Amino acid sequence: MDLTSTSTNKHSYVAYFFAFLTVIAFIILVVFRQDEPFTLSVYQAYYPLIFKGLLNTLIVSIISLVGSLVFGFIFYLLSVSKIKYFVALTDVIREIVYGTPLLVLIIVMAFLIGPAFGSYQRNVLGVIGLIVYMTPYMMNVYRSAIISIAEEQYLAMDLFGFTKYQRYRYIIIPQVLRILMPPMMNNFSMIIKGSALLNVLSFAELYYSVRIAQSQTFAFVEGYIIMWVLYLVITIPLSFLTKWVERKFAL
Repeated sequence: MDLTSTSTNKHSYVAYFFAFLTVIAFIILVVFRQDEPFTLSVYQAYYPLIFKGLLNTLIVSIISLVGSLVFGFIFYLLSVSKIKYFVALTDVIREIVYGTPLLVLIIVMAFLIGPAFGSYQRNVLGVIGLIVYMTPYMMNVYRSAIISIAEEQYLAMDLFGFTKYQRYRYIIIPQVLRILMPPMMNNFSMIIKGSALLNVLSFAELYYSVRIAQSQTFAFVEGYIIMWVLYLVITIPLSFLTKWVERKFAL
């Protein structure tokens, strides 16, 4: 047994424990230094509304993740196409998306592009805007995953007579997953946080639902704390899961 390693891990856990306590203490200090007394009881009647907003946030985020995965792969294929127009088109769209804030893209999609084609389903258009925004990032994830397989490995697979199934099962898929999974999950976390901007379209996601409750209760501090905690309940476990996946697929 490596006593040095065990001692180091113990000290690391203690450090994180006290760091966590420091953050909690700071939050408590901020809460109790507000002008009004802090109480969550005024929000009891609004918990169903808030949790419905939380559910809508998760649903929209999953739809946006799947959509951006699909279109990201399509854009990757176009970006490596032998047809120069497709390569140029993906480059131009990527730079436009990179240069546009997500909020602006959602507004442009819902109030300009959608109506130009006779669509006024602004909630749907807002989700499409979120998918469009994430598509170039997913395209880069695919690019990084696929180029991780060196040409020499394909030559080695040919040399040893691997079947197509064996190539994908034992060589290609494990390596692609190792590269693909962590950034994909990081992008999922980005989508969850970005979905809050759909509130500008009055979409009943978490942020909008809390704001509705705040307008009725005037308990703004409590509402912001609830909203903050619920976002962290989603994103922090996802962050830990991402780190676990990185270790799982590490070389």
